[in-house]
Amino acid sequence: MAEKQQAKVIRIKLVRSPIGYTENQKRTVKALGLRKLNQVVEKEDSPAVRGMINTVSHMLEVSE
Repeated sequence: MAEKQQAKVIRIKLVRSPIGYTENQKRTVKALGLRKLNQVVEKEDSPAVRGMINTVSHMLEVSE
């Protein structure tokens, strides 16, 4: 049988507060699962997640 490839995991850390930014950016941060400063979440690498990261890249630190 063919083995499933493991998807790459991206570590995303919120380093700037979304206060004072647009509502769309606040919702994007929340959709990534980030609620508090310096919180880290791990997400599978996908085009959708990459797009959300690009939207709020000025508030995040991303490592692979």
